[in-house]
Amino acid sequence: ILGVNTARGDGLISYGAKDGPGDGKHIVLLSGDEEYRSEEGLPMLAKILSERHGFKTTVLFSVNDEGVIDPDNQQSLSNPEVLADADAIIMLLRFRNWPDETMKHFDAAFKRGIPIIGLRTSTHAFNYPGNRETEYRHYNQFGKNVLGENWVSHWGGHKREATRGVIEASSKDDAILRGVKDVFGDSDVYEAYPPADAKILVLGEVLKGMKPGDPPAKYNKKRRSDGKEQDINTPMMPVAWSRLHQHDDGTTNKIFTTTLGAATDLQSEGLRRMIVNSVYWGLGLDVPTAADVTY
Repeated sequence: ILGVNTARGDGLISYGAKDGPGDGKHIVLLSGDEEYRSEEGLPMLAKILSERHGFKTTVLFSVNDEGVIDPDNQQSLSNPEVLADADAIIMLLRFRNWPDETMKHFDAAFKRGIPIIGLRTSTHAFNYPGNRETEYRHYNQFGKNVLGENWVSHWGGHKREATRGVIEASSKDDAILRGVKDVFGDSDVYEAYPPADAKILVLGEVLKGMKPGDPPAKYNKKRRSDGKEQDINTPMMPVAWSRLHQHDDGTTNKIFTTTLGAATDLQSEGLRRMIVNSVYWGLGLDVPTAADVTY
């Protein structure tokens, strides 16, 4: 995985489009979380999309006043004006509260109806405090209202129980799952209850340990949503789904959400392929039989 600790002088990383079916469509990747190293994982994804598939890609970061990547700066997104010509967004954000001058660029792109791929903590991407004067406080519910879930809880044991992806049988022929197998993440399963209009693609089996070959966990756990107890893996929580989000004017965003996506999770070929496939799906392009997602 490509490690990055400083942005270029202009505060972003760009990869020009190589030949490929992406035909130069512009994917903008938004990095800004304090825990899962999106500043490492997203540049790697951006380069795969460029080199292997012909998309133009740009990665934006949270930076400090010196231009050094600083995930703890929740009010920073470098070069947000780049979003003006984004054809799709991939985001791994956590509790951001960007200034209105920054947020207006994201808001405009979202309202244009471009596809949005939300990874891991993007279910709780924004967190404007109650005392902050802003017209964008409603984005605190972006996860629930758009991506399909907000932050609920760590369902699996955080940093001790990894996730094995199990394809939802009714969705096995979905284009986003084309060529996808052996999905694994060493980040844990989130508790999640996507809305009825979401198409569940992958379920998350909680493992006893942190390796792909570890057996499933088996114990009862209380759900935060309603206080009821259930076996940790019966039923399994969704970890990937798609849905459509419609604005009041009828404009529609195609949405793909996965609660996997930490930089270490992206070592999983199956997960990388599912995310790349979701870009094709979101843009209405034919999804490859087995998308090339090699580093």
